[in-house]
Amino acid sequence: MCRLFFTLRQVSALSSNIVLTSDGVPLQVSLAKAQRSQKVGALLLICPLLIFVLITFIIPIGDMLFRSIENRLVSDVFPNTIQALRGWSIDSDQIPDERVFSALASDFRSAVKLKVHTKIGVRLNYEKAGMASIFRKTGRKVKKWSENPNDPYSKLFLKAHKGWGDVEVWRIIKLNSGKYTNGYFLNAVDLKLSPEGIIQRPKEERLYLMLFERTLYMSCLITILCLLLGYPVAYLLASLPTRTANILLIGVLLPFWTSLLVRTSAWKVLLQQQGVVNDFLVLIGAVGDGDRLILINNQLGTIIAMTHILLPFMILPLFSVMKTISPSYVRAALSLGANPWTSFFRIYFPQSLPGIGAGSILVFVLAIGYYITPELVGGTKGTFISNRIAYHISTSLNWGLGAALGSLLLVVVMTLYWLYDRIVGIDNVKLG
Repeated sequence: MCRLFFTLRQVSALSSNIVLTSDGVPLQVSLAKAQRSQKVGALLLICPLLIFVLITFIIPIGDMLFRSIENRLVSDVFPNTIQALRGWSIDSDQIPDERVFSALASDFRSAVKLKVHTKIGVRLNYEKAGMASIFRKTGRKVKKWSENPNDPYSKLFLKAHKGWGDVEVWRIIKLNSGKYTNGYFLNAVDLKLSPEGIIQRPKEERLYLMLFERTLYMSCLITILCLLLGYPVAYLLASLPTRTANILLIGVLLPFWTSLLVRTSAWKVLLQQQGVVNDFLVLIGAVGDGDRLILINNQLGTIIAMTHILLPFMILPLFSVMKTISPSYVRAALSLGANPWTSFFRIYFPQSLPGIGAGSILVFVLAIGYYITPELVGGTKGTFISNRIAYHISTSLNWGLGAALGSLLLVVVMTLYWLYDRIVGIDNVKLG
């Protein structure tokens, strides 16, 4: 009976042009099942890598983006004050009424017990200097107040610190009362919130746009210098016999065996006014002893040190691509009457463009995020935006502003990467 059923099924499949496997399953269904099994197996193989990328890359970036807009501290610690301030306009020239001060006193008592009032002061001090002092001094006074004081709370707060009589203080509190804020991003581009809306910060407070411009300019300049210096070296290595090239390649790789901090410190010794470079220039009479060159704690020092440090990252991609270019192409061009310059620029150079693209992207991305070398040799005029991000993350603890600056830097890099892909094409980038 089973054999008859299987035979009838085969006859039916043949009549409908369906190919069956040996067990009677349609071939298309069997192939789809096999493909699903292969995809599941491949997913299981790359699953550890996906988890690693998620934990070390995706989650930290997501946390950084969230910190750049998160602003729950004020609203969570001072809920009654924020509620009472809804009836007060930031355009007003008068401080809030007694009802707001009463709500502030209630919130302040709770904040002092939890020892978080100073955190609010630090947070608002990012918006206006002196706010941390107001909250710290007021916190010491609030501990001594009774539940039902004889004087109104407005008078007590003004006695605790005269800053509570400043309308700007109340405007700062209300402007930062939301659970989320764009204030960090505004600050990152030298803007701020005001009763009139978004305005530019005073000229003496503008810093970050200048740092972004300096970072992009110096990163591009360092990339160009690495290309100009690295291309001839890579060409020489690719043209020499393998044994000789391998020996010289050790010299290119040698800096990787030395600590980055040691290499940067060595440049401090070389470039300082009493350093090796200036001593040599004085010795040969190029400069006078009293006119020594200032080669450090400026942009020039950063450019010199970073070009040296990042040069191997340009040479290695160029060398790997040049090694694949057959010298017979150039010889053929020479045999057809082209001069050496023409054969190089029309035959050899176009084939090395993938290496130029790979090396330039690698050096530029590394340069734009460097902060150790600019911090040590750049002084105040040679630091990058990454130095300011590191300062806010580790020193000032303004994580929101540091996250906003980091997010903007990420956007800049991704935008430049997109432009490069549209203009040149990322498919043309090769490492050999």
